[in-house]
Amino acid sequence: MKRTFFTEAAYAFGIIALALGTALMEKADFGLSMVVAPAYLVHLKVSEYISWFSFGIAEYCFQAFVLIILSLVLKQFKKKFLFSFITAFIYGNVLDLMISLVNKIDSASFFGRLLFYISGLVVCALGVSLLFKTYISPEAYELFVKEISCKYGSDINKTKTVYDCISCMTAIVMSFIFFGLWHFEGVKAGTVICALLNGWTIGKCTKILDNFFEFKDAFSFRNIFS
Repeated sequence: MKRTFFTEAAYAFGIIALALGTALMEKADFGLSMVVAPAYLVHLKVSEYISWFSFGIAEYCFQAFVLIILSLVLKQFKKKFLFSFITAFIYGNVLDLMISLVNKIDSASFFGRLLFYISGLVVCALGVSLLFKTYISPEAYELFVKEISCKYGSDINKTKTVYDCISCMTAIVMSFIFFGLWHFEGVKAGTVICALLNGWTIGKCTKILDNFFEFKDAFSFRNIFS
């Protein structure tokens, strides 16, 4: 018998998992997830001039830009887009907290860093899978994928893979512009691996969740976020 997993709890655990996974990958230094790499590059560049401009702040600033792009593509602004920015703001603050905690753990060895990278990749995928299960507006990245998938009737996992690859290429171009041609900052071999495997990993995590849990709403708030 499947256990009940409330969608509101999926939202909270999804944000925490995404923040923890990103912090682990940042600590590993094999390359971040292609989804957050552009925001990380903005953080690196702006923090050269504004020291308090953290990775978390860069995240919700960049996600605001993604929401603007989504509005232009759909030719409309939905109420859920505003809630998505609130999610991004919460995530950004949780991310900064997770980074401060993870940085206290020693991972100087290659195998330690590799463990951090693999764990981060899987935890991030789990976080995305959980956010796909909730009616509460997810981060701009996940919302972009959901909205485009609904608009064009495409498979959400395949749409996610395409989005990830585009994000990866964007991060590479940004790295060259910010830090010089052929200078890869935040975008490394691990980023490419993540771009290729992330959609597949999210699909596997989703199947595992569906096998063990039945997702239900604990509160009647779904219409607010529609």
